[in-house]
Amino acid sequence: MSSGPLKSHTKRAYYPIFLDVTEKPCLVLGGGNVAKRKVAMLLRFNARVTVVSPIVNDAILKLAQDGRIEIHQRPYALQDLDRCALVFACTDDNAVNGKVREEAAVRNIPVNVADCPQMCDFIVPSIIKRKDLTIAVSTSGELPLLSRKLREKIEEIITDDYLEYLAIIGKFRKRLMTSVSDTRKRSMIMAKIDEMDIRDVVTAGLSKIENMFGL
Repeated sequence: MSSGPLKSHTKRAYYPIFLDVTEKPCLVLGGGNVAKRKVAMLLRFNARVTVVSPIVNDAILKLAQDGRIEIHQRPYALQDLDRCALVFACTDDNAVNGKVREEAAVRNIPVNVADCPQMCDFIVPSIIKRKDLTIAVSTSGELPLLSRKLREKIEEIITDDYLEYLAIIGKFRKRLMTSVSDTRKRSMIMAKIDEMDIRDVVTAGLSKIENMFGL
């Protein structure tokens, strides 16, 4: 959670974690392109987003008109932090961003301050999201452009076969958990699944895979 400044000799280390933000209130302060990107990504993960900014761009305004987010076109106020799960400070005013950081810290609300890693409780990685597959790449805030380059390379590797494999074996595993009570047997079956080629699994389909293991 939010904390005070680090000691001068302490290097920041970011613990990778995937948060469930579904229907959780997330606050974005700012109405420009950076705020727009934060809002867009939060919506992809089903967060409940509120934007606070005297001025917002057309893309953010359109999201509000479509009922996807809530907008308050005014300056930031302390009560905006009420019940927030995460805060993204994306204003072009360093004083405002700093004030948000300090007031959120008192309430133990994690804050991301755009382009200011030393003020962040968490940083946003470069993200690949395709259906249920999410891959995050980070350079701990040191070199975002490298994160982007790596993300682009990984995106080239993730074919539709991977997504279909995830869907098939994800359903198979749920069926296995409910149908086979013996944990050792379940482990043996999943080990055999692991030995199978991804393309072979996709070609066979869920029903055939289930039949192979008597489910």
